[in-house]
Amino acid sequence: MRGRKPKKRIVVPDAVYNNTNVTRFVNKLMWRGKKTVAESIFYGALDYIKQKTGDEGIEVFHKALENARPHVQVRSRRVGGSTYQVPIDIKPDKQVEHAMRWLIHYSRIRKGRPMRIKLAMELMDAASGTGATVKKKDDTHRMAESNRAFAHYRV
Repeated sequence: MRGRKPKKRIVVPDAVYNNTNVTRFVNKLMWRGKKTVAESIFYGALDYIKQKTGDEGIEVFHKALENARPHVQVRSRRVGGSTYQVPIDIKPDKQVEHAMRWLIHYSRIRKGRPMRIKLAMELMDAASGTGATVKKKDDTHRMAESNRAFAHYRV
């Protein structure tokens, strides 16, 4: 086991929007250390959103993050011979992490377009309360709600 809790890494805000969530999102989007490619995809997606909707891209991004954040999740817990799915609350930092991870995942599996457009589409869908990311959040909440009887087996 770990001797002590690790120190939280300080994330430097990005240069364009001066926002740490943007930096965290770009870092998650990055593949093989190619940060400039990830930044161009992200900022290109925000420009595409502004061009399509007329809204500021960063506002759509924040709305999408807010709509995609799960508040509970289920964890497996073995009691006796059976395994229960136990619902637990998620800390706010982890909520944002899940939302970012899901937004990127469901953007990547969209078909036949450049990544910046796929990301822009997923962000717009999530901001409007539709899309695969919001469906994943709803499924997670539904799973936690259906297993609420096992909440006393806290992990």
